[in-house]
Amino acid sequence: MQPEKFYYDNKIVRNFGIATVIWGIIGMTVGLIVAIQLFHPAANMGNQYTTFGRIRPLHTNAVIFAFVGNAIFMGVYYSLQRLLKTRMFSDILSSIHFWGWQLIIVSAVITLPLGLTTSHEYAELEWPIDIAITLIWVVFGINMFGTIFKRRERHLYVAIWFYIATFVTIAVLHIVNSFELPISAFKSYYVYAGVQDALVQWWYGHNAVAFFLTTPYLGMMYYFLPKMANRPIYSYKLSILHFWALIFIYIWAGPHHLLYTTLPEWAQSLGVAFSVMLIAPSWGGMINGLLTLRGAWDKVRDDVVLKFMVVGLTAYGMATFEGPLLSLKQVNAIGHFTDWIIAHVHVGALGWNGFLTFAILYWLIPRIYKTELYSKKMAAFHFWIGTLGILFYAVPMYWSGFTQGLMLKEFNVEGMLKYPNFLETTMRILPMHVMRSIGGGMYLLGVIVMAYNLCRTALRGKLVANEAAEAMPLEPVYVKQTGDHWHRLLERKPIQLMIVSLLVILVGTFVELMPTLTISSNIPTIASVKPYTPLELQGRDIYIREGCVNCHSQTVRPFRSETERYGEYSKAGEFVYDHPFLWGSKRTGPDLQREGGKYGNAWHYNHLMDPRLMSPGSIMPNYDWLLNQTLDTTTTASKINAMRSLGVPYAIGYDKIANRDLDKQAKAIADNLGKDHIKVKSDKEIVAIIAYLQRLGTDIKANKTVSSNK
Repeated sequence: MQPEKFYYDNKIVRNFGIATVIWGIIGMTVGLIVAIQLFHPAANMGNQYTTFGRIRPLHTNAVIFAFVGNAIFMGVYYSLQRLLKTRMFSDILSSIHFWGWQLIIVSAVITLPLGLTTSHEYAELEWPIDIAITLIWVVFGINMFGTIFKRRERHLYVAIWFYIATFVTIAVLHIVNSFELPISAFKSYYVYAGVQDALVQWWYGHNAVAFFLTTPYLGMMYYFLPKMANRPIYSYKLSILHFWALIFIYIWAGPHHLLYTTLPEWAQSLGVAFSVMLIAPSWGGMINGLLTLRGAWDKVRDDVVLKFMVVGLTAYGMATFEGPLLSLKQVNAIGHFTDWIIAHVHVGALGWNGFLTFAILYWLIPRIYKTELYSKKMAAFHFWIGTLGILFYAVPMYWSGFTQGLMLKEFNVEGMLKYPNFLETTMRILPMHVMRSIGGGMYLLGVIVMAYNLCRTALRGKLVANEAAEAMPLEPVYVKQTGDHWHRLLERKPIQLMIVSLLVILVGTFVELMPTLTISSNIPTIASVKPYTPLELQGRDIYIREGCVNCHSQTVRPFRSETERYGEYSKAGEFVYDHPFLWGSKRTGPDLQREGGKYGNAWHYNHLMDPRLMSPGSIMPNYDWLLNQTLDTTTTASKINAMRSLGVPYAIGYDKIANRDLDKQAKAIADNLGKDHIKVKSDKEIVAIIAYLQRLGTDIKANKTVSSNK
């Protein structure tokens, strides 16, 4: 039997590599602007399209799906061909995948600043883009499995296991989390409401981190680290244990984002238990990587690429220890809603995803251009400025989170809140936010230096678009060898491996989601809770458009410190008409669940026009455009109909008269503002958002009786 000659496709790898660097710089620049706005709100330049609420999701989407996403595809397309000893299944599908993914990212860049958002964290893109993501993901899957089927290597290496699990799990996560009812070309309502929506979102949100930011990177670690170190992976058996334990346990951990909320207690407890168990497989993977370098530490000292890998793996270990720590209820009570979470997330993003990506770029680009890296000194500078950037970013955010969490819970000797005004904590942590932005700037500088270094590297070499290779053809029949490990049989059957991976991740999915989504008794109703009026519904959508949920939560946890500050703790039945839920994940400002009736309409008007008039020192931006923009009431009927189809009890035919009630309530608010010498037309957007804010929490009073299953 003669070896077969073929060519690896390096052009698609190069394309995804270029996109990784470009989108990385863009996403991190937006992140720096976002960070500056948290101590200097005027950094949005008075523009409604660049406020924190609108571009914060642009930053997260650009970094996760543009920077990290392109890096994943770069690493997968390079390693998959070489592990399987074949060219990608289809050059056309590779090209469709690349350009389709870039168009999806561009659509996010356009729509998110325009306020076209679902408000689901890490899933803010509206329904047409969700469909596009699904189609491009299927293209990627066909290309990947087509390549696996035409392979010349029977054994599927551990990296490919992680790629397969990533593909199938992200498909499930995206589809389930994208159950939306469209009401226009760029507006939809989630099918789920309240507690159900929260559970689905954080089942998705946590596992998007698990299966987009973690499993594909672990696969790339298993391929690229041994290549870089020129040593075999430390333990094959540990990699088996690592893979199956990780994908089984990870899927259960989402509810730890919803501790002390109205999510059923059993679901919270499951989330905590499995989060703690996650330490074992996560650290197993880290140890497997670090021990691969045993006996090679002299090489690590001299090789900047391995330095990036070691710090990246260390950051992964830190983040995967801290995640279970933060899932413990006692710790979560202090850390949740604070900058501690921001520090935790960025240790993983900047250290694990960022540094692993940089290592792969520095190793891969010279090889496909058949040249040497332009400047090792620049790469070393990037490593040190990036490492310092992570420290300057994370340490202040930890300090800020501890400060805020403890201040908000502190009582004086008289038993009163020592810091009753939320703004007091905001003012105290501003210096830490300044330091955070300096760290972010340092990290970004390192990426820009890397981009220049890689560009000069490419210019001094020439891309080998089609790299010649040869390998023996795959034998038609596999004969089991004596002593073969049982797992070897599964490794040779890609479809069976995919099916088993799917079944493993579906166990936790069904156990946690099905009872909450299908059993109505899990969400007790409250008789006094009524649907939003048409004006309040329109105001809620403006609230979502402006990204207010990025700074303000709408759930009061059952702590004395919170009930003293905000009012009665939240009940599950309060959220049954909320499509989507708006509990938030970070309190840059106070919780708004009991905001209704706390202040007069004039206070809200002035606060939105210039927050510093009512709250001196506030870092909230002005929303003065709401005073001038006319409310679009042509959508009222379709919104009412959509809500009714989702189970909100609006009367049949109410859509035809909804705008009449809207006008009546709007004129009442405008007249009330007129009594305070504020002249505003009743058809302006500010009137609608005031109506929504004044409604929040007014259905629930401390002396109300909660009735179940009515």
